[in-house]
Amino acid sequence: MKSYQKLTPPQPAACQVEEEGAAPVPAGHGKLAPWWVGSGLLVAAVLLSTITVWVLRQVSGGWLGPTPPPKCLLVPESHRFDCYPERRVVVTQELCESRGCCFIQTPPPAEGKRGVPWCFYPPDFPSYTLESLNQTALGMVGLLVRREKAYYPRDIEMLRLDVEFETDTRLHIKITDAANPRYEVPLDVPRVTKRAENPIYSLNFSWNPFGVLLQRRATGTVLLNTTVAPLIFADQFLQISTSLPSRFLYGLGEHRGSLLHSLDWTTLTLWARDVSPTESFNLYGAHPFYLLMEEGGDAHGVFLLNSNAMEVALQPAPGLTWRTIGGVLDFYIFLGPDPNMVIQQYQQVIGFPAMPPLWALGFHLCRWGYGSSNETWQTVRAMRNYQIPQDAQWNDIDYMDGYRDFTLDSQKFASLPSMVEDLHRHGQRYVMILDPGISSTNPQGSYWPFDEGLRRGLFLNTTQGQPLIGQVWPGFTAFADFSNPDTHQWWLENLQHFHAHVPFDGLWIDMNEPSNFLDGSEDGCPPGELDSPPYTPAVLGDSLSSKTVCASAKQKASVHYNLHNLYGLMEAKATASALIQIRRKRPFIISRSTFPSQGRYSGHWLGDNQSQWKDMYYSIPGLLSFSLFGIPLVGADICGFSGSTSEELCTRWMQLGAFYPFSRNHNTQNEKAQDPTVFSPAARTAMKDVLLTRYSLLPFLYTLFHHAHLQGDTVARPLFFEFPQDMATLGLDRQFLWGRSLLVTPVLEPGVDSVIGYLPQGTWYDFYKGFSVNSSGEMLKMSAPLEHLNLHVREGSILPTQKPGTTSEATRENPLRLIVALSSSATAWGDLFWDDGESLDTFEQGSYSYLVFNVTQNVFTSTVLHASTETTKVTIGTLSIFGVQKPPSKVLLNGQEKPFSYLDNQVLTVSDLGISLTQSFSLQWL
Repeated sequence: MKSYQKLTPPQPAACQVEEEGAAPVPAGHGKLAPWWVGSGLLVAAVLLSTITVWVLRQVSGGWLGPTPPPKCLLVPESHRFDCYPERRVVVTQELCESRGCCFIQTPPPAEGKRGVPWCFYPPDFPSYTLESLNQTALGMVGLLVRREKAYYPRDIEMLRLDVEFETDTRLHIKITDAANPRYEVPLDVPRVTKRAENPIYSLNFSWNPFGVLLQRRATGTVLLNTTVAPLIFADQFLQISTSLPSRFLYGLGEHRGSLLHSLDWTTLTLWARDVSPTESFNLYGAHPFYLLMEEGGDAHGVFLLNSNAMEVALQPAPGLTWRTIGGVLDFYIFLGPDPNMVIQQYQQVIGFPAMPPLWALGFHLCRWGYGSSNETWQTVRAMRNYQIPQDAQWNDIDYMDGYRDFTLDSQKFASLPSMVEDLHRHGQRYVMILDPGISSTNPQGSYWPFDEGLRRGLFLNTTQGQPLIGQVWPGFTAFADFSNPDTHQWWLENLQHFHAHVPFDGLWIDMNEPSNFLDGSEDGCPPGELDSPPYTPAVLGDSLSSKTVCASAKQKASVHYNLHNLYGLMEAKATASALIQIRRKRPFIISRSTFPSQGRYSGHWLGDNQSQWKDMYYSIPGLLSFSLFGIPLVGADICGFSGSTSEELCTRWMQLGAFYPFSRNHNTQNEKAQDPTVFSPAARTAMKDVLLTRYSLLPFLYTLFHHAHLQGDTVARPLFFEFPQDMATLGLDRQFLWGRSLLVTPVLEPGVDSVIGYLPQGTWYDFYKGFSVNSSGEMLKMSAPLEHLNLHVREGSILPTQKPGTTSEATRENPLRLIVALSSSATAWGDLFWDDGESLDTFEQGSYSYLVFNVTQNVFTSTVLHASTETTKVTIGTLSIFGVQKPPSKVLLNGQEKPFSYLDNQVLTVSDLGISLTQSFSLQWL
């Protein structure tokens, strides 16, 4: 029996909703008071702020400058929206007031923090006026006019406002140039044909200054109020701010940090960049979407469909500012009302994720630095020798000849085709890496990928119309232009040629931000406002071309300035199409750079992490964030990519990594091996055991992916998704759920034999033994020796599991075991999706089986709702029922008595059922 010690539940920061000084007004109302005026609490804060400024002036001997105008002192510090966000500039009073803004110095923040802006908008800063608003079939269309120029060049004086009430839970608001077309993201989005009839939101506008006011009808909560700061819409600087109804905000990737964002003057930059994951840096992908939990447990989401360089500034008001340097302001707002529904609604716009092949959910092994195909093969054999589960073997760039795509090192990797053939004989798969930089220095006629790409004009070009040359692993390179449909055909032909020699099963697309070892190109970047825009967001390196190509580079669809953040998505789309044509099976692709809708084509790994305990922790908020972004097939490099791991760290990380949706151990060159076979017998056994646990859960995991593909459910899930009214869950990111049913509580610290985890209110069952833990919603100290990972099954769940094999293919042949976790009212529910594991569109074509499991009044029923031939050989062997309060006198299977066992921990087990998955049945205990 395991011991559990109850502790005090976690207390996240209080979910305090700021009182709004101005209630939403009906369309047609003239002037709206600024949001910070009218609240007694805020007036007190203003007085305190004024006194503080006065005291500081006396103490400082005048360094704070002259007393600001009264209108500036009216604005509390937390509500000061930045008027001078430029980095690397010392903002002076003269610079600030030249923009017509308020200047109040405050004590400098801690190092690395942004702090209260010294230069901020006064309440009367000129903005746009809503000149007209007319009804349309789908919503409204309006005209916005700015009569006083703002401070960035090429202000756009007239804007068009389009509002579409797309569904009862989805609102679409778009602001663009009223007179001239502008770049818009080439993403397929749904087009509605009729206006929502019963929206759960109410939308109002302030006319002067223009502002959007969005409320939730049921609660009156103000979700958006954009009157908090002026709207600015210049050619290369677009900015809009809003109040937030709480401080519980998630999303806005890709960044490293906690799942719950800090609103303490945090700026998050979205510009795809090759850099090892580091706090506060813009990383590999761009996801301009946030999820916000409101007071009371409701949730909403906001998506800005914009692919330009962008930053999102968060502040403690609570408030948020979007800044982007191109495109249009194209917002989708999702009203939920629960967080699961918000993410489903988001994916209804960007697209649901692809259904992965079953083998993608097995364990993957890779390293950079195997050195040869024979050494790679030896690792595979060692894994088999120890009977450690493995579905896929990978190779990094060392398999290539001179690091050139679509080539093979004929000396060190001569046996690779034979190794791949051997993998296939054993029911395993092979995955290889590809980079988008194509070597450009080979003698003409010696390297077809470059020669042919050049002939067809398929590379990114300079402003002079010549291929832009950067530098990546093979040396000087050109970059494939995946915005050009002709490039997709060339990519397919290259992959076909290589597949004929090495029949790979999946592809790993790396370096696709795109990464460049030079800044811009071998010749730098030309002068101009694409490479040196009037405003550059807070990107790492302070330049758009830092370690990537020039923003001015020409692509088929637009300039790279607009398309940079889409590069990985476009490559993934081309790669998925090619794999489908080559293999005629579901594609498996893992991409480093990502953008909304990427889940339709690929999964993602969290990049070049390090073998450190903190990196293991950060992987959890990383994978949960990508669940929010509609990319459920996600994981981190288990045991860490760079640096040298330890046996304890790798054991704990293998335990956690066995529950990444995408599970891969990967290592860099010149470090000691870290695959499970190289460790001590005790560690190796612990790693093997947790992988066997994963493989036993493949039917459950595969079913979760089916629901993700079908309707946008998350696979790895934050606890607050299932317990949105439990404040204690809002900041939890050291645990996570699979679906709604399985709670994973990993050890994330060295030298411990216990772990503290939160169990939300209800009954939870130990996954391994079935004994129950009743929680009122509390922190528990759980025993966690090195060989043990804590897993708990939520009451009311039924998990389909299977006797594990060493591959997913072998596991599929084994009998199923259904784990039933009874609720306090002795009910439970679960389901199972089953198909051949790799064919295209099995659900769409009806080539699948779907079963629903139910328990009520001591009767378990299995109902086959859809059947296919794939399930005829698969049987249900065992039923384990957790939480049976008293020993049964008999068990009846379809009315016939059946032997059973019952243990003191209230687990009823019925074995040797031998029932085909095609058969519905019932089992009763009396």
